Amino acid sequence: MIAILDYGSGNLRSAQRAFERSGVEVVVTSDRDVALNAAGLVVPGVGAFAACMRGLINVGGDEIVRARVAGQRPTLGICVGMQIFFRDGDEHTNGELHKGVGVWQESVSKMKAPILPHMGWNTVSVTGNSNLFSGLTDQSFYFVHSYAAKAPVGIAQAWTTHGEKFLSAVEDGAICATQFHPEKSGDAGLALIKNWVAML
Repeated sequence: MIAILDYGSGNLRSAQRAFERSGVEVVVTSDRDVALNAAGLVVPGVGAFAACMRGLINVGGDEIVRARVAGQRPTLGICVGMQIFFRDGDEHTNGELHKGVGVWQESVSKMKAPILPHMGWNTVSVTGNSNLFSGLTDQSFYFVHSYAAKAPVGIAQAWTTHGEKFLSAVEDGAICATQFHPEKSGDAGLALIKNWVAML
């Protein structure tokens, strides 16, 4: 069973439908035990870094993610759900960084690009041996964001350029994350979801 963590971030039903197409049972939940014990946990994210962190903390989601990381239990962050896995982020701050979950000890910052948000389809370039992107060379995925991580973390990464090069996906053992929305990325997104499910 896959659990999609409900912490008020929105966009849950489209994610649920996309993951159900992989042929596994999917539940949307904020229940701690269900989220901890699911074969795979999906942490979606829509909106700003700080607001997502507040919602996550309100349901104990930060502790759930850390517990799954410690136990090497498969966990996937999507969009801002990827960003909050990092140490901190500077979205809408006055010089004070918002603290993240801290799976990876790097920061998320505003992109240097002529047009923001980065919205629409873009390609990714994978470095390292990635199961997540198996069979997915030269594919485009759907992005909506103005902030991103820019330093390499994990075992394998995907990189995308919009104004500057940024980290568009991470594979780090049982922990994976995508800056793009696989549930909005057509056939390529569904193939990536199936790859992740196969890793459970």
